[in-house]
Amino acid sequence: MKPLHSWDLTPKEAVQLQKRLRSRIHTGLRLPDPATIAGVDVGYDRALGLSVASVAVLAYPSLDLVESALATTPTPFPYVPGLLSFRELPPILEALDQLSATPDMILVDGHGRAHPRRFGIACHLGLWLQIPTIGVAKTRLCGKYEEPGLTKGSLAPLVDGTELLGVVVRTRTRVRPVFVSVGYGIPLEACVTWTLAATPRYRLPEPIRHAHNLAARQTGKR
Repeated sequence: MKPLHSWDLTPKEAVQLQKRLRSRIHTGLRLPDPATIAGVDVGYDRALGLSVASVAVLAYPSLDLVESALATTPTPFPYVPGLLSFRELPPILEALDQLSATPDMILVDGHGRAHPRRFGIACHLGLWLQIPTIGVAKTRLCGKYEEPGLTKGSLAPLVDGTELLGVVVRTRTRVRPVFVSVGYGIPLEACVTWTLAATPRYRLPEPIRHAHNLAARQTGKR
């Protein structure tokens, strides 16, 4: 697949690229029940200036781990709010290249459309790979919401004025919710459905949880 763009960009150029690419996000891919759902995450060894990207591929519906991969690279981009994908996608793509097969869907530890420029890391990854992605973030980046109910499965809209950015999802009773938004390929309602389907027990979906633990073991951080 031809690369979507060069990664050799300044922060100003990266912002302009996000604005150009956001119009290419769509939700019209046909998605039968996936056989595999992956999660991706990135940990850091700041002392050495390294990023450790991890990908965990789980079978669906069993959610058993079937494959994983790691990639360690020099951290390619400074920390700039709203430009996470330029920092984390290069090592994530290296990790994904090590898999024996492309997963049917990827859950991303970060935002999709719920982003100031409507082009978060989940959008960027999905557009690059042309497969369904979902943003599942632990904290809000933009927008306003009211707390959903306290029971698992309770939902609340995340909005910016009249624009619906995503859904605040309670994935575990009386535990802080997560922020789900469209990454690429499938509509918001389906993103919420698949996030809950992949989150039977803990706060985070199993694919992301496995990826996080894999990266944490490599960096020695939890």
